[in-house]
Amino acid sequence: MPAAKRSITQVFLMPALIFAVIGFGLVSALLGDGIWDQASWLALAVPLAVIVFYVSRRGNR
Repeated sequence: MPAAKRSITQVFLMPALIFAVIGFGLVSALLGDGIWDQASWLALAVPLAVIVFYVSRRGNR
């Protein structure tokens, strides 16, 4: 089955969003304590959650 044609936006939208969340997490880790630490942990956990989601989804096939 041939792959569907996708626009540049469709191809790079999710990686760009994940990159932005990671960037926010790294910057917030440098900014301070308290809420900034919590924000950085949450933001840096997003890529791990995405990886776990896709690995578990692939394992169910």
